Amino acid sequence: MTQIATNETSKTDGSPLSAMRRRLLMALPAVGFAGLAAVFAWGISRDPNQLPSALIGKEVPRFDLPPVEGGTPGLASKDLYGEVSLVNVFASWCVACRVEHPLFMNLARDKSVPIHGLNYKDRPQDAAQWLNTLGDPYTRTGADRDGRVAIDWGVYGVPETFVVGADGRIAHKHMGPLTEQALRETILPLVERLRQQAKGGTS
Repeated sequence: MTQIATNETSKTDGSPLSAMRRRLLMALPAVGFAGLAAVFAWGISRDPNQLPSALIGKEVPRFDLPPVEGGTPGLASKDLYGEVSLVNVFASWCVACRVEHPLFMNLARDKSVPIHGLNYKDRPQDAAQWLNTLGDPYTRTGADRDGRVAIDWGVYGVPETFVVGADGRIAHKHMGPLTEQALRETILPLVERLRQQAKGGTS
């Protein structure tokens, strides 16, 4: 009788250890939520344009793509050697691509740097109409209809723009629509440095 009473008491006793366990159990959901919130806040505070690319400093992946229907010549990896250039991943269905497109038209008009287009998962007629309507700033454009070449380039989504050195190595990756600020402060200065390096000048 005494033993039974002791057991029942032990299940509901008010000892400090038991109270501490209850407090810990009650606090676990709050701690977990706080941890998830911190991770989320860290993620959204990061600049997606600064996400690292495993291909930086490496040669462009090997590929050979046909041209966009009725457009400029197709694009292959061999075309990205010999001069500093940009490779812009775009699609007619991409709203952000339409936002950045005037910048590429200006670059093409000023002949600041050769721009090559990588048309991602587009219907041939849609890509052709898009370029015919908005203008075609690209020296060459490859139709990546199944998206496999973009995967090899490590593309997360469109648009993305790569700076490629004269040695065929990827020097920079810009995620999202290109901006005047990114162009002025990062892209064009890098293009000039790469050109100097290709000529044997200092970086």
